[in-house]
Amino acid sequence: MHSFGYRANALITLGVTVLALMCAMASLSDNLNSPTPSAQVQVLNVNWFQKQRNGNEEVSLTLNISADLQSMFTWNTKQVFVFLAAEYETPKNSLNQVSLWDDIIPSKERAKFLIHTTNKYRFIDQGSNLQGKEFNLTLHWHVMPKTGKMFADKIVMTGYRLPEEYR
Repeated sequence: MHSFGYRANALITLGVTVLALMCAMASLSDNLNSPTPSAQVQVLNVNWFQKQRNGNEEVSLTLNISADLQSMFTWNTKQVFVFLAAEYETPKNSLNQVSLWDDIIPSKERAKFLIHTTNKYRFIDQGSNLQGKEFNLTLHWHVMPKTGKMFADKIVMTGYRLPEEYR
């Protein structure tokens, strides 16, 4: 016959093994989710476009941001950090990114939204590179899980242009 210690060790080992297998299966089930988010941004107005005393240019925009990010929420999603960035090229830099707006989405119910806002953060270029400049608006998101690694992706929207003259 086996001793009590031997039987307790076998039972605990079996329990931990079953628990590890269940955790692995749960983690794999979340990886099988393929989200299909959608987003659209409209630039309703250029509120102002001016050159500052130090030579930098600043733009204020009125935006309509609509998105449906509900497909990113699974049993393992704690929250989603989302931000809108203006992206453009200059002679010095192949990619300039300026964050215009951000939010934290804590639940699936709040993941479908339409927001009418001005840029939350200042849209400033260090230099005189924005007049008549074409730019993209990119909606980035970072899915923060309850367990496991973070997932990030984006939707790029093209076809935006700044005015030729200061306002």
